[in-house]
Amino acid sequence: MNEIIIKPIGEIVSPYKTFDDMPIQGKFRENVEAYIELKEEFVPGLRDLDGFSHAYLLYYFNRSNRVTIEGRPFLENQTHGIFAIRSPHRPNHIGLSIVKIIKIEGSKLHFSNVDMLDKTPLLDIKPYIGYFDIRENVKSGWLEKHFENGKIPDNLFLKNKDK
Repeated sequence: MNEIIIKPIGEIVSPYKTFDDMPIQGKFRENVEAYIELKEEFVPGLRDLDGFSHAYLLYYFNRSNRVTIEGRPFLENQTHGIFAIRSPHRPNHIGLSIVKIIKIEGSKLHFSNVDMLDKTPLLDIKPYIGYFDIRENVKSGWLEKHFENGKIPDNLFLKNKDK
């Protein structure tokens, strides 16, 4: 295969400077806000995004210094294949989050549902479209047992976890 070169289109400015107290998914701390500082050349690409409530952010896990093919997720002690977990220690260190759009001002896209560290390089933004993205009869594999009967696990934050 050929090498692929991807350049950041901006940077995520987040209140999370370290992994301490950061949720494993932004949904679990919906009131935390951050913003994207988009490179000036890409600002016109934000046109009409303000008509959407949510967006997908694709970003680079720039603080991951290793690649693993199996890993231990934060909710349990058992290891799983890297493609069955959301660890940053993936072959290409690409992260994906669904965020709630608050507002767009110039080169800044303000959002909530933050689960990425400050100064994370942003690779792309895509609108979340309910007509396309909502799925029925979803299975969540090994995670199912952690959310049985509407239960929310206690350890949804990264503090004191193996990052």
